[in-house]
Amino acid sequence: MPSYLDCTAVSPECPVAATTYGYYPSFGGNVFFTVFFGVLGLFQIGLGFYFRTWTFMVALCIATIMEMAGYIGRVLMSDNPWNQGAFKLQIVCLVLAPTFVAAGVYLTLKHIVLYLGPEHSRLKPRLFTWIFISCDIGSLILQAAGGGVAAAAGNTNQFLLKVGDDIIITGIAFQVATMAICGMLGLDFFIKVARRGNGLAGEKNLEDATPAISPMKMKMIVGAVILAYFTVITRCIYRIPEMAGGWGSALMQKENEFLVLDGMMIALACLTFTVFHPGLCLPSMRTGYKNRN
Repeated sequence: MPSYLDCTAVSPECPVAATTYGYYPSFGGNVFFTVFFGVLGLFQIGLGFYFRTWTFMVALCIATIMEMAGYIGRVLMSDNPWNQGAFKLQIVCLVLAPTFVAAGVYLTLKHIVLYLGPEHSRLKPRLFTWIFISCDIGSLILQAAGGGVAAAAGNTNQFLLKVGDDIIITGIAFQVATMAICGMLGLDFFIKVARRGNGLAGEKNLEDATPAISPMKMKMIVGAVILAYFTVITRCIYRIPEMAGGWGSALMQKENEFLVLDGMMIALACLTFTVFHPGLCLPSMRTGYKNRN
């Protein structure tokens, strides 16, 4: 059976159909995402320095840079689907990058809770980052380990491929469970704010005198977090059956589904956090702005 160890280019002995994806990745589609994530990464650096949102900037920059690198790998594979280095690059980067977008969701949600009223939350604001980002790190480690094993296995060691696949699925499933719990806690919080709080006008939870956040800005950032949350979790849910089918499964060999349910979902999340940057709407995320945790 042809493998990445034996094949370096498409030939009668090494047909495209024998590759993991079974197709030539779209040059145009993958170039688009490469440029798109590269531009968003530059914006995130600029906005991060401008608003001094260092932690958020690091998370989103890693996410966009890894997405860009992953799509560079797919662009290289559009010319040669047997490019082993490009295959490994896109596996690792595109599996791991969304975890950092999820971290941006948790961090932003923490500061929304701080402003709208921590007393309405079942978790203290600081625990949103401690608990959920810690879980994200666990998910990241599992996915990185699985991606590394799968990349090392190439297309020839079926046992290692299966092991890597199972580890990645476990990591993604853990991430989905983490996000589901966070989503339920967030929904519970917003329901309580609507019923008992001051709505999007917020409450006085800051130690020093600071200008209030306008309801319009709060509406923007809440909407941004909700959109980012659902796009990231949609991507993760898609990845579970894709990976569960095994390398070279029917779902894995459908590029249109991948570009929409993986690429487009994360692109929308990153675009949302760029257009509606948390530093613009939530001053408490800026370094030097003191808030009560």
